[in-house]
Amino acid sequence: MKFYGLKTCDTCRKALKMLQEKGMQPEVVDVRADGVPPEELARFLTAFGENLINRRSTTWRGLSEAERAGAPADLLAAHPTLMKRPVIEAEGALYLGWGPDVRAALLAEG
Repeated sequence: MKFYGLKTCDTCRKALKMLQEKGMQPEVVDVRADGVPPEELARFLTAFGENLINRRSTTWRGLSEAERAGAPADLLAAHPTLMKRPVIEAEGALYLGWGPDVRAALLAEG
């Protein structure tokens, strides 16, 4: 399992804690400190499209209208913290965010 997020993100911390409580030890990639390789970013964009961009973030609010109009791949390459998080890869599947559907899929009792 691979977990793409931010160490300072409350949602990411909550998700990691819940996963670890279930005995999972995801490999954590901090999108700010470690970055997201271009091929991974392309894969995430293919899977989630525009939903990958967090338009409610502080980073988004700080962008000009011209910057916001840019291609999603370019925006995320320049501003990795714009990525909605976490992005979790588990058993070949990708999950975006930490909503009830993602929690149900990843934390289900086996």
